[in-house]
Amino acid sequence: MGPLQDILETWARFLYEENATLAFLKRWRWVIFLVSAAVLVPCFWHSRIEAGDLASHVYNAWLAQLIEKGKAPGLYIAKRWNNILFDVTLLWLAKAVGFAAAQRIAVSVCVLTFFWGVFAFVSAITERPPWFLTPSIAMLAYGYSFSMGFMNYCWSLGLACFGLAIVWHARRVDWVGGAVFAALTLVAHPIGFLWLAGVVAYIKVKAQLPGWWKLVLPLAVAAGFFAVCWYASHKPELSADWDRGPFCLYNGADQMVLYGKRYIGLAIAAFCFGVACVAADFFARPRETGFWKRFELPFELYVIAFCGTALLPENLRPSPDGGWIGVLGSRLTTISSIFGLCVLGQLKPRKWHLAGFCACAAAFFAFLYEDTGWLNRLEANAENLVSKLTPGARVIVTLDAPADSRIPFIHHSAERACIGHCFSYANYEPSTGEFRVRVQEGSPVVTSSTDTAEDMASGEYDMDETDLPMKQLYQCDAADLTKLCIRDLKAGDDLNVDIGHKPGNR
Repeated sequence: MGPLQDILETWARFLYEENATLAFLKRWRWVIFLVSAAVLVPCFWHSRIEAGDLASHVYNAWLAQLIEKGKAPGLYIAKRWNNILFDVTLLWLAKAVGFAAAQRIAVSVCVLTFFWGVFAFVSAITERPPWFLTPSIAMLAYGYSFSMGFMNYCWSLGLACFGLAIVWHARRVDWVGGAVFAALTLVAHPIGFLWLAGVVAYIKVKAQLPGWWKLVLPLAVAAGFFAVCWYASHKPELSADWDRGPFCLYNGADQMVLYGKRYIGLAIAAFCFGVACVAADFFARPRETGFWKRFELPFELYVIAFCGTALLPENLRPSPDGGWIGVLGSRLTTISSIFGLCVLGQLKPRKWHLAGFCACAAAFFAFLYEDTGWLNRLEANAENLVSKLTPGARVIVTLDAPADSRIPFIHHSAERACIGHCFSYANYEPSTGEFRVRVQEGSPVVTSSTDTAEDMASGEYDMDETDLPMKQLYQCDAADLTKLCIRDLKAGDDLNVDIGHKPGNR
């Protein structure tokens, strides 16, 4: 009866936990619905969703459609098994409902997966729903990683959070659900999978270590990050750098710093408020049984994540002919923020906590609405210009974000405007060999050189006779960077146009 009894007890526990989950969903169903609707507002408040590289995902999904129809010479679709979940979903939805609706649906699913995944993970650690943290989780859902357009990465982290929530107090059958989420996480993005696997391994190893030996584990992980830092810094061929702004923002607060300097003050205020919440709770409950113990593990994981973001390179290039692994440290601060929320989740919820986080969220989303509206105007002007081009025209887009913005990929917005009208010749994805859509040398649709694509997009390229015919889309009014112009390029032309000056009149 031993093995049979174990199986019956396992299923009984599973059914109890399943019923508890269903009871939670039933009890809070209207709150869950209203919170989800509120979280999705930024996906619908403008005519277009503005999120950096998102526009590139959409444009390349359109190219994938052309490849399937044989209308994109020199391009082909490579078989990949990771970093593709968002792209495959977007392509499938676009075939069914068109690109406009497909973007809304795919991004909404991504945002909700991330939001409720983080909510579930914090709930698993704290053993209670963190409703008072919903404004902070919403800000993180639209933070730096989202605004840069790292959709596969954000989706991967959301799925990883669900996986961690399932296996945090796992019984045998729970590991099946955890394995399913781990597989989906890997298909979305490898970093999410590595994070999920790393945290699970860390928790399991830590549980087996006695006494003071538990301190060896975080020190060993930090030493591993330092070893990677040392190795990358001593390998010039990797072209590694650690340039990502003020060190004080490595704590995860940088996820709130997006389109201008005003976000910096807000990020600092939000971080300081969180520290104040923790300090107030410590002073209010210093002798409560197990109080310090509850904070130990999430704070330990937060410190380890901080070490990772501080020591790992921001950018590196494993192959001289391939693409860059870019903004690695900056995107990893999303994980730091998630662990920070786990620390805050241990607090005893108070009304002033919720009021403070709501105030931060109100300011954050007010800024975000204004700045994404600016990007919408820029893209509308791009659409107006390229809609007049002969179908199949080749265009190089050279657009610069405002000087104080941390989101540089605004030229992708004009690429999305090309759908159905033109080809963005400096499209970076195919030449890197790291995405599904890839290019063969000599394609008239997109350059096959990663370096050429980078030089064209940055305006540091001199046109050659073999590059023609080609047009350039550029900003032509220093007083209004959303105003765009288009010109025919000639051999010897410099793409680095002085904003506010007509190229032909200099």
